[in-house]
Amino acid sequence: MTQTSALPVATPQQLAWQQLGVGMFVHFGMNTFHGVEWSDGTLPAESFAPSELNADEWVEVAVAMGARYLVLTTKHHDGFCLWPTATTDYSVASSPWRQGRGDVVRDVAEACARAGIGLGLYLSPWDRNHPAYSDPDRYAEVYRQQVTELCTGYGPIVEFWFDGAGSEGYRYRWDEVMEVIHRHQGDAMVFNMGNPTIRWVGNENGLASDPVEYVVDHGQMSNYTVETIDYAEALYLPPECDVSLRRGWFWASDDEPKTLDHLMAVYYGSVGLGAGLLLNVPPDRRGRIDPADAARVREFGAEVERRFGRPTPLRLTQLAPGRWRARTEDGRPVDFDHVELAEDLIGGQRITGHRIVLDGRVVAQGLTVGVRRLHLLGESVSAAEFEIELSGRDIDGAGPALASAAVHRTGVLTPPAIPDGYLAPTEYPE
Repeated sequence: MTQTSALPVATPQQLAWQQLGVGMFVHFGMNTFHGVEWSDGTLPAESFAPSELNADEWVEVAVAMGARYLVLTTKHHDGFCLWPTATTDYSVASSPWRQGRGDVVRDVAEACARAGIGLGLYLSPWDRNHPAYSDPDRYAEVYRQQVTELCTGYGPIVEFWFDGAGSEGYRYRWDEVMEVIHRHQGDAMVFNMGNPTIRWVGNENGLASDPVEYVVDHGQMSNYTVETIDYAEALYLPPECDVSLRRGWFWASDDEPKTLDHLMAVYYGSVGLGAGLLLNVPPDRRGRIDPADAARVREFGAEVERRFGRPTPLRLTQLAPGRWRARTEDGRPVDFDHVELAEDLIGGQRITGHRIVLDGRVVAQGLTVGVRRLHLLGESVSAAEFEIELSGRDIDGAGPALASAAVHRTGVLTPPAIPDGYLAPTEYPE
């Protein structure tokens, strides 16, 4: 095993966020009403006019999907704000929706609170409407005020989502933004920019890859550049995998949801590898979830629950350094076709390789385990116990360790697949 004396470790807040597993992204705003992915800040505020906006429906769909939190685009790159901010007239206050007295952020915050799920807020740093953006010092005051309004007006925030698109080379005063967040929302995760506590996985396909490293010394800026964000030191930054239910991030009449098999492939390639999943479900121009989208998301949530909602927990015993036995509670054989492992992360991410050995035969293997690792065996087996071999970092005499193990009987032996060529674009939408 690799000997090391120090390793960045997670905060309790990071570990709690990692346990959430799945969140729902909601892209909604000016672009929804014009059939575009990006706009330049010149579309009239009067065109924001949802006729039936229902945030409780959004949250109900999130819950049905299995999401534990929801992230709303409070301001996309066009600068249009979904709350009545004091920093610009380009907001819901200048729209006909509810006679200019509506507040989408408040509707969503209250719906999340009623349903008992967390609230996350996306606030684009890049602002193509605000006149102060051409002056980084003036805009710093605007952006800090926007963050302050969101931090202080809507209750507890689980996550602030800072999108790097369009911000290449721009000088933000992130220390001031972080001070506001730490003062008012100290438990919130910060996504990818500023002083992040979680990071972008590096693509918009919703997929991680083995190994899923929680400790990194750099991050990636956006899907449209190779520019990286370098950190002064290695940090514990678990990844979040963002992907849209449709090809586009905003609702469009000529788009359609991904297949169930595609969504399950995303689940195995994100949550199943120890990353978080943030699945975007965009409301339509009414402010409702498209019926086809709602049906597919519910189907997805039901299938995840069917496969993994009733695990058979196993009793773990450490037999020797790097060698563990997983055994059923009563010692009786059970049938299973998936194995789920979880690493003990209290002392940092230490597992760098693992093998599952049944009757002297390796039935599954991989690199990292992390907060959860799912293995589809490709066969149905019956056993009361098996062994798990671990390799990894030995930190001050403590080697890699498991927190839990379980098995699942799903009836699924073939891995789900993403259709050939179905990848998120890496070119700017305009």
